[in-house]
Amino acid sequence: MLDRWTMPLTQAPLAAVARRCHVWGIEPDHVTVVAFAMGMLSLPLLALEWYLAALAVILLNRLGDGVDGALARLTGRSSDAGGFLDIGLDFVFYAAVVLGFALADPGTNALAAAFLLFAFIGTGTSFLAFAIMAARHGLERPRFQQKAFFYLHGLTEGTETILAFVLFCLLPHHFVLLATLFAVACLITTITRLWGGYRTLRGLQAVRDGRPTGPR
Repeated sequence: MLDRWTMPLTQAPLAAVARRCHVWGIEPDHVTVVAFAMGMLSLPLLALEWYLAALAVILLNRLGDGVDGALARLTGRSSDAGGFLDIGLDFVFYAAVVLGFALADPGTNALAAAFLLFAFIGTGTSFLAFAIMAARHGLERPRFQQKAFFYLHGLTEGTETILAFVLFCLLPHHFVLLATLFAVACLITTITRLWGGYRTLRGLQAVRDGRPTGPR
């Protein structure tokens, strides 16, 4: 929900870092893999309850996730392969963070972590399923041209996920409450994406079939 406002604010700083990476001869996919490796360090750090250290590598991962796309656009090397790698590793990283909190205190956190992972399955599958159909129908990305995939807006997007992870790390003793609230928000996102995606694709099909799309 917040991405449409936060992304324009982050493009200039990310582009500046991307230019430095380009000078050093760093490839976009290298940034993606290194950022993923740093982000995965959050799993053992969270399990050890080193929350501030985990937060540091989580933020480094998110920085790298923005820089790789900016670098790809700067060098003209945006590719389906790079976009696939980026989104695939992102979802693994998201799940690892939640698993880390479950390992930190299984007796207290495990159920809330499982609920959040369940909700992540909904947001992730609705995101990717619509992206596949959008590509098939040639839909454009009017708001997020820098994204490798077309996706519907939702209550929880990248910005909200980062904020949630920050709160989890700063307030680990409130993980159960925070994770439950965020999971509910993710489920709302899933429902709205499924409904919005269904209506969008039905409307496209109706137009192609020459049928009326409005209410009768």
